[in-house]
Amino acid sequence: MSNAIAYRVADFLKDFEPFNFLSYDELVVIAQSIRVLNLDKNKTLFQINDALHDSFYVVAHGIIQLMVVSDAEEMLLNKCHAGDIFGLRPFFAKNNYQMTAKAKDDCIVYAIPITVFKPYVSKNQAVLDFLLESFATNSKNQSDKMAKGLITDSIAFSENQSDLLYFQTLTYNRSPLKIGIQTTVKDTAQLITDNLYDSAVITEQGNPVGIVTDKDFRAKVATGRVAISQPITQLMSAPVVTVIENISVAEAQLVMLKHGVTHLCVTYDGTDKSEVKGIISEHDLVVAQANNPGVLLKEIRKSTSAKELKSVRDKLTEIIQSSLQRNIPLTHIQSIAGEITLALVKRAIELAILELGSPPARYAWLCIGSQGRKEQLLLTDQDSILIFEDVPADKYRDTKDYFIRLAKKATATLEKVGYKLCAQNHVASNMLWCKSLTDWIKQYNSWMNTPGEKSNEISSVFFDYEMASGEQKIEDALTEVIFKNAKNNVLFYDFLGNDALRKPPPLTFFKKFNVEEEGEFKGKFDLKNRAILPLVDAARLLTLSNGIKGINSTFQRYKQLAIIDPKHAEIYLNCAEAFLTLSKFSTEEGLKEDSNGHFLSLEDMNKVDKERLKAALVPMRDLEELIKDNYQLTQFS
Repeated sequence: MSNAIAYRVADFLKDFEPFNFLSYDELVVIAQSIRVLNLDKNKTLFQINDALHDSFYVVAHGIIQLMVVSDAEEMLLNKCHAGDIFGLRPFFAKNNYQMTAKAKDDCIVYAIPITVFKPYVSKNQAVLDFLLESFATNSKNQSDKMAKGLITDSIAFSENQSDLLYFQTLTYNRSPLKIGIQTTVKDTAQLITDNLYDSAVITEQGNPVGIVTDKDFRAKVATGRVAISQPITQLMSAPVVTVIENISVAEAQLVMLKHGVTHLCVTYDGTDKSEVKGIISEHDLVVAQANNPGVLLKEIRKSTSAKELKSVRDKLTEIIQSSLQRNIPLTHIQSIAGEITLALVKRAIELAILELGSPPARYAWLCIGSQGRKEQLLLTDQDSILIFEDVPADKYRDTKDYFIRLAKKATATLEKVGYKLCAQNHVASNMLWCKSLTDWIKQYNSWMNTPGEKSNEISSVFFDYEMASGEQKIEDALTEVIFKNAKNNVLFYDFLGNDALRKPPPLTFFKKFNVEEEGEFKGKFDLKNRAILPLVDAARLLTLSNGIKGINSTFQRYKQLAIIDPKHAEIYLNCAEAFLTLSKFSTEEGLKEDSNGHFLSLEDMNKVDKERLKAALVPMRDLEELIKDNYQLTQFS
């Protein structure tokens, strides 16, 4: 591509994410490698099951339609306009395309080679975060998502997804054995033996020039090809293959395969011209993949005891910690953690069924609260309800007795895994929360049509749920009842609105943090009740009143609200980001202090984090005014 054209392409790209995170000079370099494709109307660029291309794409002119197959018919998933990116799968996966890209009209598309763009991704965290979050974002209702920006062709979370290895950090030896080029083979062997290592990096002026491994000693020294008196340079493999710090499992695996090596040298900048920071071995990859989310799901299904399930949950904690350290988007971490948590609950139920025998009726076990919203990253309490199908009156008692016994065994197993029983006893083993579908319908009718009459019984967490085990039709029937009751239900919204605004304010009149004045947490900030729950409660209220089904996550609820109510989109988007910021503070605090993360010690926070925390509380004022303006908050005030 000529320089003049490259500059025109760079001028176009600089206005769109993630290219606006790069310098103009960098964009010009990238543009020089770009291929310009002219696609006629209805021309297909790639289709489902095609082998991956060596490039990803940006629409320069026209509209590209992304299609998937549903019920044997091609369905429109999304439309890509000028500036939109698509075809990202080659960045993150080895399996074929999962959708079809077709020109709606005559189009111009820029093809950006992966190998050209990838170095800029590794050097620029903003670009990486943008690509990671975009590729990791999934929805059960993809056809409803017509948001502009980066259009992904990711697929739903699956144990078979090699994509996940791109988000999984790698643990390796960060204190490798380093020796000078004049060291003899004999002395090197002795040092490796004394330090219990399987390799050593040969350095000159601190930079890596070669590497030796156990295999080299067996293949070349033991066979007499290299004498033990010779300098190590006669034995080492050179040049050494180097990679940057914080490389993912999949990337390390691909580099090893490409170069046919069993060890990688980690350096400060990823080249052999900088300081050695570690060594990655094949064994490290094997260990890392044992903690892959897909592998964990398989382990869960094979587990036969609470002890084995607890081992999986401990590995999940490690994944959460390492993902936070690598700045993996919290939405992706929550997605993985949510799926594994549901799988743990399901297996606990299955183990109970194996002991008790087959259920006497069909049922649905619903996780409620943070588990139901897939926002439970820490080992906090378990909340659940059990709904069984209607049975003849003479079988009701026996049926309910079976499911209560089942729930007691399952919740006891989950307690041993680390999920404490809900303090309010909102669990399926409580006879109040284990009953037939008809009884549950009566319960929700009462809560929603006569709220406040028995206020000690209603808890808003019952409106956030996700099925862990059982019949989908039963959950669907309950959802139908809830949204039927919710339609134009002024009294119910009055109750929920007041409940959302009743939480204690996070800041004083003088904009200082409202901390606890007495008790166990004196001097600490109640992050859960003063900051996170008001956002959760408001999102639930707004979602129900706007008839939004199938979206449980607080973050995604605000995102969807921004789409259907563009007038207040800025408020919703600010609340979405605030929720992620607050949730990250809570998770990091919980992991650091081995707690539920509800209370923050402000004294331990630096000035920057305090300002970030305070900034995340600002959108709550606009949200409060929006609720007051939209709902009649009179009877329960």
